[in-house]
Amino acid sequence: MNADKRGEPPQLIIRQGGAGDLEAVAAIQMASPGAAGWKVGDYLEQDFLVAVAGNRVVGFLVARSVAEDEREILNLAVRSDFRRKGVARRLFERAMQNFSGSIFLEVRESNGPAVEFYKSLGFKELSRRAGYYDSPAESAIVMKFHSC
Repeated sequence: MNADKRGEPPQLIIRQGGAGDLEAVAAIQMASPGAAGWKVGDYLEQDFLVAVAGNRVVGFLVARSVAEDEREILNLAVRSDFRRKGVARRLFERAMQNFSGSIFLEVRESNGPAVEFYKSLGFKELSRRAGYYDSPAESAIVMKFHSC
């Protein structure tokens, strides 16, 4: 697969996720130790986006509206062979299209690449939640982004 100068895969399609995507999403989630371990079937009840390259799902983002001007990102993960190619950024941009307000998320404190990625999008560390995650037990960094 050829990539453009930013390393972004060509013809990446961001679309609404569906039941047919859950197996691929579960595999990506399982292979991403920093990702939240939600039940993937529950994603169908949320704002669920997938990134598709060729005919395969290479990433996903799940978010929910908490209030009219507040959203929460529940999970965001990308296949290891598609990381650092703009997939997560494109998923985030699509999920936040036409939204103005605050966006919150939690990230494992040990997940340095994710923390740096979210900071590059404009998220700021808000607080920490001790013992938030299991397997392994660790604290979460609560981050906030505000779009205008």
